[in-house]
Amino acid sequence: MATVSKTFKVSGMTCASCAVSLESFIKPRDGVLNVSVNYPNQSLAVEFENSVSEENIQKWAGEIGYLVHIGDQKSVKSAFAKDEQQRLNTLTRKLAVAAAFSIPIFIISMFIMADFPLKNELLLLLTLPVIFYSGSEFYVKAWQQLKHKSSNMDTLVALSTGVAFLYSLLNTIYPDFLRSRGVEPHVYYESAVVIITLILLGRYLEERAKQKTKGAIKGLMHLQPKTSIVIRNGEEIEIDSEKIQVGDLLIVKPGQSLPVDGKIKRGESYVDESSITGEPYPVPKTKGDRVLAGTINQSGVLKVLADKVGENTLLSKIIARVEDAQATKPKVQKMVDKIAAVFVPTVILLAAIAFIVWFNFGPEPSFTLALLSFITVLIVACPCALGLATPTALMVGIGKAATNGILVKDAQALETMYQADTIVLDKTGTITKGGPVVIDDQWSSKVNVGEIQACVVAVESSSEHPIARAIANHFKSNALEIKEVTSFEDHVGFGIEATVDDNSYLIGSEKLLIKNKVQDPEGIMKSHTSSNQVATRVFVSKNEELAGVIYLQDEIKDTSKQAIADLKELGLDVFMLTGDLDDVAESIASEVGITTVYAELTPTDKEEIIKDLKSSGRIVAMVGDGINDAAALARADVGIAMGSGSDIAIDSAGITLMYSGLDSIIRATKLSRMTMTTIRQNLFWAFIYNIIAIPIAAGALYPLFGLTMSPMLAGGAMAFSSVSVVINSLRLKAKQI
Repeated sequence: MATVSKTFKVSGMTCASCAVSLESFIKPRDGVLNVSVNYPNQSLAVEFENSVSEENIQKWAGEIGYLVHIGDQKSVKSAFAKDEQQRLNTLTRKLAVAAAFSIPIFIISMFIMADFPLKNELLLLLTLPVIFYSGSEFYVKAWQQLKHKSSNMDTLVALSTGVAFLYSLLNTIYPDFLRSRGVEPHVYYESAVVIITLILLGRYLEERAKQKTKGAIKGLMHLQPKTSIVIRNGEEIEIDSEKIQVGDLLIVKPGQSLPVDGKIKRGESYVDESSITGEPYPVPKTKGDRVLAGTINQSGVLKVLADKVGENTLLSKIIARVEDAQATKPKVQKMVDKIAAVFVPTVILLAAIAFIVWFNFGPEPSFTLALLSFITVLIVACPCALGLATPTALMVGIGKAATNGILVKDAQALETMYQADTIVLDKTGTITKGGPVVIDDQWSSKVNVGEIQACVVAVESSSEHPIARAIANHFKSNALEIKEVTSFEDHVGFGIEATVDDNSYLIGSEKLLIKNKVQDPEGIMKSHTSSNQVATRVFVSKNEELAGVIYLQDEIKDTSKQAIADLKELGLDVFMLTGDLDDVAESIASEVGITTVYAELTPTDKEEIIKDLKSSGRIVAMVGDGINDAAALARADVGIAMGSGSDIAIDSAGITLMYSGLDSIIRATKLSRMTMTTIRQNLFWAFIYNIIAIPIAAGALYPLFGLTMSPMLAGGAMAFSSVSVVINSLRLKAKQI
């Protein structure tokens, strides 16, 4: 059965444990194959069979209190943004109400020790708005979870504050119930309301900080202008950029950003493409050149013909890819999810044990101490910090990568890049510029040079390979006439077989000619001079007899040598793979500082080498840009494609570098290490917090020092732990890569 993968926006998730409960609730449903919920990104990624509808997913989420937005992308974004703003406004109001009533309750309870008439009744009246308005969502969500035998952070808050409130309510309405049993009827309204206030404050601060983790996406979205000038019916008119259509002619003035992808029809300028490629220098553009949405025209006026608009622009695809990547999970998060799934029930059990121990073995008033211990354990145990540790760091890291011209396909690619110990580089288009030029040619005395060059141009013009394009462009002016190719077969990694004017031609490597038993009566194969000894050689045969050889050279990129040295400095082993000749490959490798080279490879050979390296225990990152690299990119632990390469190579890769310099790999490597280090720091502190806080809340320090933790201190500590994890993740934004 066909399957669908889709990412939905979700409203109503108020803490990281909500993500775990939503994921565990939807995952067992019939027809659902995989589920991943990202709390900071407020997204739900689902892989499901065609038998499941989007309405089904929306209905299931609604059963436990979450709203999944469905519909077209534009309406979903609008509805979600509106919900998010309403939620923040509501949270702000509830926090304000909670603080306004909690402060007098706290002052009366903690500083006015003497009883006065109707003191408890006054505290009760002040408490009601906090419980039933500010804290209402905790109880509603906890009940929705309970109905489906699930739990989350709301369960802990509702249980702890609910117990404190109900116990206080009983002692306010019927104080003699406990007095008759020898227990003083204390009230703990201050604990209930201050806990709610502190948790709301924590969520407010967390929400504000979390918004900053989305800064990269917002920045990319703001690259496109809101309005643009188009020429319609011979007139210049200003319209909303969203209304631009394919075929519209736009006028882009200096300093303006481009709203669409297109081709320059008139004008020349320098265009700042750093927002897309990360390349720091403006690129010269003239008539016929492509320009991209989100880039900035710096000097001359351009007239641009729109050919990709809306969701089809490269910028929109980058935004979608970044959002999808931020919604994925690395392996370390899956381990955390398993812990989080049992965390809340475990905390409730520990709180119950603490209550029983204090009640049976604690000093008087044992019941009061047992109750406070129960409430404190429930509050201090914070799955939010644990749940935020990975996704917040990933959101910042992947967003930072995008603004530096590095597109990460998923979180697993980032995690694997962090672990990689071996970098395998393709030569053409990766280490070299991928734009070879013809430096020499040699022809048999038996052929008409002008005629055979015309045939070569015809054949090579049918191929998209960089070498084929270079040859076709070089000999185009020499061709006597335009020839027609009647048959064409591309032997990937070897060359081309074609028919022109009823003559069969082979154009490619020496292996292709040997395989087809081509004769070389004049010894052309071995007659190269020292000046072109390390050039790439392309052989041309006509009717199974060698007709000539063409020599090409490919310039090394300016950044390659230093980047390879930097990769080694980072502790990575660097290999080079190429389909080119041994002597050419060795010459290039020697110049850039690579000692391990594999040459004269087919695409299958490249894949096998990657497979062998992995079998030897290496974690391999493969960098390439051509169709013949696709299999190797897919086979590697993480594939890295140059953005200037083929679509199939990019689709096969886990990371795409929009700027084709090898220094982008350095940035990608450093960023992956920074991000994963931040995740591990977050997880360490989240675990340490709970390992230390829960025993203290349960009373572990009382036998030695007579110290206990108050529920209010627990609420503050819980709020601080969540915010600190987000702040630590935000530190990534300031780091240099």
